[in-house]
Amino acid sequence: MCCALLSFAVLTSPAHAAAAVTYFVSPGGSDSNSGTSADAPFRTLTKAQDAVRSIDRSTSGPVTVTLAGGVYRLDKTLTFTAADSGGGTAGTVWWKAAAGQNPVISGGVQVTGWTRTSTDSAIWSAPAPGGLDTRQLYVNGVRAQRATGSLPVSVRQTATGYSTASGDPMAGWRNPSAIEFVYRGGLGLWTEPRCPVASVTSTAITMAQPCWNNSTQRVMRTDGSGRTYNLVGRKSITEAPTAVENAYELLDKPGEFYLDKTEHRFYYIPRSGEDLTTADVEAPSLDTLVATSANASDEPSHIGFQGIQFSYANYTTSNTGTGFSEIQATYQVTGATGYATQGLCTFVSGGTCPYGNWTKMPGAVRFTYDSGIHFDHDYFVHLGAAGLDLGNGSQNDTVTACVFTDISGNGLDLGGVDIPQPTSSAQHTSGITVKDSHFYDIATEYHGGVAVDAGYIETSTVTHNQIDHVPYTAVSIGWGGWPDKVSLPAQPNYSNNNTISNNLIYDHMSVLGDGGAVYTNGITGTSLANGEKVSGNVVHDQLNTSGGHVLYTDNGATYVSVLGNAVWNINVSPWGSKHVNYTAGDGTYDPTDIEGNYWPNGPSDYDNKQVLIKGNHAITGAAQVPSSIIAAGGIESPYQSILSWQPA
Repeated sequence: MCCALLSFAVLTSPAHAAAAVTYFVSPGGSDSNSGTSADAPFRTLTKAQDAVRSIDRSTSGPVTVTLAGGVYRLDKTLTFTAADSGGGTAGTVWWKAAAGQNPVISGGVQVTGWTRTSTDSAIWSAPAPGGLDTRQLYVNGVRAQRATGSLPVSVRQTATGYSTASGDPMAGWRNPSAIEFVYRGGLGLWTEPRCPVASVTSTAITMAQPCWNNSTQRVMRTDGSGRTYNLVGRKSITEAPTAVENAYELLDKPGEFYLDKTEHRFYYIPRSGEDLTTADVEAPSLDTLVATSANASDEPSHIGFQGIQFSYANYTTSNTGTGFSEIQATYQVTGATGYATQGLCTFVSGGTCPYGNWTKMPGAVRFTYDSGIHFDHDYFVHLGAAGLDLGNGSQNDTVTACVFTDISGNGLDLGGVDIPQPTSSAQHTSGITVKDSHFYDIATEYHGGVAVDAGYIETSTVTHNQIDHVPYTAVSIGWGGWPDKVSLPAQPNYSNNNTISNNLIYDHMSVLGDGGAVYTNGITGTSLANGEKVSGNVVHDQLNTSGGHVLYTDNGATYVSVLGNAVWNINVSPWGSKHVNYTAGDGTYDPTDIEGNYWPNGPSDYDNKQVLIKGNHAITGAAQVPSSIIAAGGIESPYQSILSWQPA
């Protein structure tokens, strides 16, 4: 044989995992450093963001930005776009606290240079940064109260404000146009509108516009129903203010402050033990700390935040003529003709659509048109509007073991109310999971705020959270059901397959009325199978006496199942109520399933016209609730350490 056949083996290199990439940031670092070690960290978050954007995440290993403890002061919003996304072998790009440390992303400025105004005065003062406007001040991490008191004169309401007896003392107050009137329950038991004063004379108070018209001229229907066209609440504030805020002359209690914007100076009365010469005094300056571009074509994805505190965000719209003309859950009427057109759609000539599209209070951290965004053991605290907003187009996001506290408005917003019928899949808010988180001392300023507020969302879950010490509703979900008040169908929407389960809720409804532990409004699905499920929640101590229910299916609430919840120590009915199904128009009720709950004074068994009530248990206290239900309610054991967390 003349030749041999040679056999060749194909040699391959052993597989290697893609290399992990970690950048380090510290308030004491420098942006001229490499940022690749804890000994040479960047100083700013924007420099770290630029570094992450330079990595090819399709080939790199996991990417992490590690934040050392300390305060990261922002002078502009940290904006995330598609360029910040993870994916590929990088997986989720994590922005993490260094082990055992507490980084704070802050929109605040320090206020220093405090001196006593006179030797015999309790009031101290300090210069404010030029041009600063804010509604909050924090001393050693404790929120101060804007100077507040009672109205010092009798008033009679007029078209433009109030007439007063001759000699109104407010006419002599400094900066009368900075005064704000507060109206607890002014546009419904669940509201607390606020309107600024425009001017004061000895006999008249002129209120700022458009807040005054938006709060006193809401257009009434002409069908004899006695309802406004918006179908939510009253036509007008009619009572005198329940409180007056933001006047130097009201500064009389420890813990109160006043910002004189003409002098650019803060005034404050220290609490016992506070030394303003050494205290950390923070004033919020930046409205939005972290956000997306809000552009569906520039969607960030696969980004996580862990162990980070978000604090000292500002919100000053209420200081302007817009004021705070509340509808519900901090949504408000705005604009020069808001009272006559906003969200009224086809109900009135010139109405804007869709129905119920009122103005949302912004979040300090705001994500829209995003996917796979994760918040894990993060802290939303000392914030001037809402905390976290996962708005329109947020998909497959998670909020796990986070703390929400000392927030002026809503704690967590999910979805919105402006896109009830999306025209593209990118507009859906879907697949959100909120679990094992603690919400408390929410809505500290805007008392109509809600711990967790969801508009139009789908396939989302709020589970195993603890919600306590809130002035109004704990969880509010759904929108647009109010037309059933005038025998019309609710606003069609895409909501479906949402679950509110195994949450521990107590000491809620402490200030306002007509709400509950879980409040539902509007259409929640297309059948009981894919409608909203309210199950396994443990609720106690809803002790308000101004209306509402504990598990509350309000106007147009359709396809809701209330199953296996435990409720005790309440002053209102545990569930309410059924509503005529005007969508079907066949004389039935909105389909509802109420079964297996443990509660006092519950409804009798009923099975008629698509409402099923059966198998519920009358109890007088917690001892009669199965231990398995109580044990499953609230934060699960691996996450309960957040209950003892303290803000920086």
